[in-house]
Amino acid sequence: MTTFQIPDGWTAQAYRFALDPSPSQERAIRSHCGAARFAHNHMLALVKAVIDQRSSERSYGVPDNEMTPVLGWSLAALRKKWNTRKNTVAPWWAENSKEAYNSGLDGLARGLNAWSASRSGVRAGAKIGFPRFKPKHRVVNSVRFTTGAIRVNLDRHHVTLPVLGTIHTHESTRKLARRIEAGTARILSATVKYDGQRWYCAFAVIVEGKHGGDRARRSPHPVVGVDVGVKDLLVVAAADGTEIERVPAPKPLTAAQTRLRVLQRKAARQQGRWDQTTESRQDPSKQWVRTQARIAKTHARVANIRRNELHAATTRLARNHAVIVVEDLNVAGMSRRGGAYKQGLNRAIGDAALGRIRTLLGYKTTWNQARLVTADRWFPSIRTCSRCQAITKLALRDRVYHCRNGCPPIDRDTNAAINLARLTLQVTGRT
Repeated sequence: MTTFQIPDGWTAQAYRFALDPSPSQERAIRSHCGAARFAHNHMLALVKAVIDQRSSERSYGVPDNEMTPVLGWSLAALRKKWNTRKNTVAPWWAENSKEAYNSGLDGLARGLNAWSASRSGVRAGAKIGFPRFKPKHRVVNSVRFTTGAIRVNLDRHHVTLPVLGTIHTHESTRKLARRIEAGTARILSATVKYDGQRWYCAFAVIVEGKHGGDRARRSPHPVVGVDVGVKDLLVVAAADGTEIERVPAPKPLTAAQTRLRVLQRKAARQQGRWDQTTESRQDPSKQWVRTQARIAKTHARVANIRRNELHAATTRLARNHAVIVVEDLNVAGMSRRGGAYKQGLNRAIGDAALGRIRTLLGYKTTWNQARLVTADRWFPSIRTCSRCQAITKLALRDRVYHCRNGCPPIDRDTNAAINLARLTLQVTGRT
């Protein structure tokens, strides 16, 4: 796998547009997604077979030079091996673009590389498991194109992809089309993906020059602290104690729980893919398939609401303030809780997508010539009094901070945001 080197003065960006394919085009897209899945599963089976064969030969004392040849795990090696086998295992391969098979092989190569790096200790973080087979009905349909006819049409309501042809879009593509026409953007790849509700096409591009710096609106408070939570998604405050903004958590998953319960109970009474009596797989009923589609659409709507709220809030922050301070939250650790009450808290944490906020601010502050400062994970922003700096123990149910030195009560989230904003004074020297 090779890494594209972004030229100086250019930055990476993505544009996503909702597609409106015709029935024949949708069948072709699903065929490409199935081809990517087939190539991934076939080569994964071959990799596992070679590993098992070499392990058996090693146990019998077979010399290394007489063992089954090693199969390379790089994209080039997997693609070379696939090209020698595709006419036999997939005689229909010419019906789809070669990029579909390359997409599946690239995902397998990345998975094998991540597992190897994690196993050897090169990759930090949680351990990565060995790649798994992708079942037809339990995988997100997606395919990636890197070569061929990939373009945004001049009418700004169509996109062109290899083999799939020209596809209508639900929304205008003018934002990307203007940059391409001006020569300040270049398309690197296009990924078509189904989110359970509709098809999307995401273009990975590199753009030249500034993004939003010229349009940035700076507030009278250049340095702010941002406290994130499940009750209020964002609480923004300045170092002087002024609360600037409070964004309530949208909680879209909580709002959709009633509908999801009804649909999931309905699906449980229908004939699914697993027969509990014989403990074997079976063909599902058409009603079960329709119910599963409705469940998927409900989850897609929840994800879209959450995504819209996060993008709107983080864009507003990056444009209005020069320095933004956030916490380095251990979201995975916060979610490892047991009990009925804590399970509800885990769902609320996942519904808020707390870990996504810092990721969005990371690149949006760069686009708007702002600065993102990440506080240490162990910085006691919530337990520290913003008036006298005394540290007071605080339970999760306590929404108001009561200082042990008798300072006036203050909202716990506002108190934490103020402490975060003051953390940068020694670094930036700004007030």
